[in-house]
Amino acid sequence: MLKMPLKCLDALFLELSKEHQVYAPMEKAGSVSFFPWKEGDTVCLDTLLTDHSPKSFFFPQSETLYRARREEGSLSIVPEEAEEISSVYFGVRACDRRSFEILDRVFLSTPCDSCYESKRRNGYVVTLACENPEDTCFCQTFGIDPAWPGGDVSVWIADGDLYWKSLTEKGEALTELVEGLFEAGDREKAEEEKAKIRKKLEALPLKDLSLGRFEHPDSAMDLFESEQWETLSDTCLGCGICTFLCPTCQCYDICDYDSGHEIRKFRCWDSCMYPGFTEMSHGNNRNSQMQRFRQRFMHKLVYFPENNGGVNSCVGCGRCLRKCPSSLNIVRVIKAIGESDAEGGNDE
Repeated sequence: MLKMPLKCLDALFLELSKEHQVYAPMEKAGSVSFFPWKEGDTVCLDTLLTDHSPKSFFFPQSETLYRARREEGSLSIVPEEAEEISSVYFGVRACDRRSFEILDRVFLSTPCDSCYESKRRNGYVVTLACENPEDTCFCQTFGIDPAWPGGDVSVWIADGDLYWKSLTEKGEALTELVEGLFEAGDREKAEEEKAKIRKKLEALPLKDLSLGRFEHPDSAMDLFESEQWETLSDTCLGCGICTFLCPTCQCYDICDYDSGHEIRKFRCWDSCMYPGFTEMSHGNNRNSQMQRFRQRFMHKLVYFPENNGGVNSCVGCGRCLRKCPSSLNIVRVIKAIGESDAEGGNDE
């Protein structure tokens, strides 16, 4: 365990940036998200969650796959070369760090997604413990401990000091770069900080949220056919904000862009909440907003864990609780169908 004064954060970033591009949470245009750091930038470590999840580190909102050109009667297809840029992502919270593991299950399974794999291999994740979890947090429901966030390096802030603990070989490599800025830290102090965080978690309104029937379904079909889907989805706007803010959603579309002299094939995020999602020549199998709404939450809480050893495709970050204009978030679904259905309850 190492420590350094928090006021030396810029010196830490400067040292890391000698070999890596450093990303950190910063405010731009009134929004806090991860941006490339340069000397003089102000880092917002007191912001619990960035407005946009850091999944775009490895799964960008839009990326080119290949380019096609026709020249002198011949067609050439040029794959986009994977970027080999070494990057440090500093200040990732425990819930977002867990989301990377969920994305890994999708993009690193056979056949491996080379674009994702390259970014993941060249990325160093430095997590930050959640000193002040908020009322919308429910990561504990999915076994996540915000006091011990994991990653390649975990850091804690206590009494004006930053405590640093490497956890992987990548973390050890980062530590070698910056260890001259640190001194030996008091492990007990870090443990005290963890205890404070866990005590705050006990006071959160969603601390006892249970997945109920979603965790141990008697039948997936019983959940699928619940009458409450219709009521819950009644005011869904189909805006897709939940999917675009979610750190674990991985749906994408593949599109063409004609620049006039070449065709660029690219992929971009898509949403299962949209009427045109996975539409084919015969139409779409999910024609109502209720069906699309149900698909989203059944996938996160039933289909994905069934195919991934019980791992849910939700990390309890609470972004959907904050941003859904109709308050149709996953917590409401869990309470309405996972808990109250078993008790003959209501949809609140």
